[in-house]
Amino acid sequence: MDHRKEELEKKRAKLAELRRQREERKRVTMQAHDQPPAASLKANSQDIDDLVDSLVGDRVRSPASPLSTGAPGMSREASGMGRDRSISVATSAGTQLGSPVSRAMTPAGTMASAISGTSLGPRALPEFKTCDFVVFDFPPKEKVVYNKEVQTADGGSMPDASSLLSEEEIERRVRELREADERARAAREEERTRREAEAKARESEIKRLTDEQRASILESSDFVAFVDQKSRVMERALDEDYDFMVDYTLCATHEAEESGGEKMKLALSFHDDKVSRNRSVMDLAWSSRFPELVAAAYNRNPMAPNEPDGIVAVWNTHLRERPEFVFHAPSDVLRVSFSDFNPNIVVGGAYSGQILLWDTRAKAQPVLKTPLTAGGHTHPIYSLKVVGSTNAHQLISASTDGLVCSWQLDMLAQPQEIIELTHPAHLRTDEVSVTCMDFADNETTAFIVGTAEGAAYQVNRYDRAGSKAGLNAFDSYRAHTAPVNSLSFHPPIASDFADLFLTTSSDWTTRLWRARPAAKPASTMPSDIRPLHVFDAFEDYVYDARWSPVHPAVFASADGTGRLALWNLNQDMELPVQWITSGRALNKLAWDRPGRRIAAGGADGVVSVYDVGDLSVPRPEDHALFARTISELGA
Repeated sequence: MDHRKEELEKKRAKLAELRRQREERKRVTMQAHDQPPAASLKANSQDIDDLVDSLVGDRVRSPASPLSTGAPGMSREASGMGRDRSISVATSAGTQLGSPVSRAMTPAGTMASAISGTSLGPRALPEFKTCDFVVFDFPPKEKVVYNKEVQTADGGSMPDASSLLSEEEIERRVRELREADERARAAREEERTRREAEAKARESEIKRLTDEQRASILESSDFVAFVDQKSRVMERALDEDYDFMVDYTLCATHEAEESGGEKMKLALSFHDDKVSRNRSVMDLAWSSRFPELVAAAYNRNPMAPNEPDGIVAVWNTHLRERPEFVFHAPSDVLRVSFSDFNPNIVVGGAYSGQILLWDTRAKAQPVLKTPLTAGGHTHPIYSLKVVGSTNAHQLISASTDGLVCSWQLDMLAQPQEIIELTHPAHLRTDEVSVTCMDFADNETTAFIVGTAEGAAYQVNRYDRAGSKAGLNAFDSYRAHTAPVNSLSFHPPIASDFADLFLTTSSDWTTRLWRARPAAKPASTMPSDIRPLHVFDAFEDYVYDARWSPVHPAVFASADGTGRLALWNLNQDMELPVQWITSGRALNKLAWDRPGRRIAAGGADGVVSVYDVGDLSVPRPEDHALFARTISELGA
C-alpha cells in the first residue's frame, strides 16, 4: 500500500509540473504578441545568437549550413545576417519537421525555460510551411487480461444435501421420459400406417374411363402393336409340347408299343382366316437362321377385292394361331425365299414379274421392288435363288418370258445381268418358258432350268470352254410330256451325289437325273439325256419333290391328291415307304434344316408341318448302299 501511495504522489507532482509548464508557455506567447516582431529581432539579435549558441552548440552548425561554408573574406555583418536567417529557418524547420534542434529543446523543455528566464523580450513568430505526409493507422495491440475470478467462481462449491434428488425421483423422471418417447413413437407408427392405408385405398380405386377414352386407347397404333407383340410372346411360352401327365413307371410299355416302327404324323398346321382364307399356298421356305420360322406365299383372294392381291405370311412353330409376320404384295406371290446371308430379308417373286423385298424390321409393305418396265421381267416369276457368299451374293430369277436376270439385293432398279434363253428348234417362238430352276452345290455359273414344254436344259451365265453363255439347246433332259413343275438338286451331303436332281411334272411322274458336268464341252449335235429312273406311282399331278437334307437316299413328294409321300431309294425304288393323305391338293413342300420335319402347303391355304422322326436319319451304311444303287441305275 505504501508503494502505491508513493506512485500516486509522483503522478500528482508530475501533473502539477505539466500544468505549470503549460501556464508558462501561455505567458511567453502572450508577451510575444504584445511587441512588434521586427524591432525585437533587430534589438536583441546579438543576445538571441549568443543564447542559441549556448543552448545548441555545434548541432546547428552542420557541414551544409551557411555558417561553416561561407567564403573566407565574408564580413562579420554578412555572417551575422546569414546566421540570423539560418537560426530562423532552423528554428521553424525544427519546430515543424522534428529537426535535431527541436529534439534537443522539446523533450527537456530547456528552450522554453531559457527563454522565459531571460529578458530578451517578445519572441518572433515562426514561418510555417506546407508539406505532404501520409498517415498510417495501425490498430492498437489487443490487450489480454487474465482474471482469476473467472475460473475460481462458485462452480467448484459442492451442492447442498437438500438439493440432491433421491433415487426414486430420478427413476420416476427417467420412466416418464421413456413413456413419452414410446407414446411419440407409437403415434408416428400409427400415422405412417394410416397414410399407407390411404395410399393403398387410392391405388385400389378403379379409374373409370369414358367411352371416348376407351375407344381412343383401343384404336391407337401403339396399343395394338403392344398387345400384338406381347400376346405373341405369351403364346410361344404356352405352346410347349410336353406331356405333364406322363407316368414314368410305364416307360417299358411305351417302348413295346413303339417298337413296331415310327410313322410320319401331323405335328401342327397353320391357318388364319384373316390371312389365308380363299387363298392357296404357292411356295414354302424355312429360315436358315431361325429354324422355327417358315414363310408361305399366297395368291389373291377372289372374294375380297379390297385385300392385298398377294400375301407372304411367316409362321412360327411356337405360335400356332396367327403368323409372326404378314407382308403385302401388289400381285400374287408365286415364289418366296429367305436370304441365307441376311435373316431379316424375305424375297418374293410376283405374278406381275416384279421382285419384292421385305424386311422383318419394317412394316408390311415391301422395302424394295423392281419397276414394271421392260428392263426386267414382264411375265410371272416362278424361280428365285440366292447364290454366292456372304460378301458377294446375287439373286437369280427366271420367268416364263424366257429371261434369267441377276440382281443385287440392295439395288433392284435394274438387273446387273440379263440372259435371254432361246431355242432355235421351237416351232412358233424361240423363247423358252422357264417354270423352275436350281443350282448344284457350290455352283454359281451353271444351272438347270425346267420348262413348260416338259424338257430341262443347262444354262451358262458366262462363256466357258466349249460353250457359250445362255441356253445349251443341244443337250436336253427330255422325258416329261407335260410342264416341269419343280426341279431339285441333291443337297451337299456328299460330293458323289452332287450331280443328281429330281424333276416333277403334270404327267403324273417324278424322274431322277444325272446332270452332265458343267465344264464338259457341249455337243454340236442335238442329243437327249435319259433319266436314271422314273417314279410313276402317282394318281395325279406331281407338284413338288425335295431331297432330304440329311439322308442321301430319301426324298418327299406332293401331288394333287393331297398325298405326302416319303421315298427311301435304299429300300424301295417303286413305292414310297411312308405316306399320309390330307384330302386336299398339295402344291409345295419344304424340309427344315435338321431334316426332322416337312412343311406342306395346300390349295386351301393351310400349311401343315409333319414330323418324320427318325425316318430321315441316315445309318452308317446308307451312303454306300445308295452309291451302289445309283451305279446300278446308270449301268
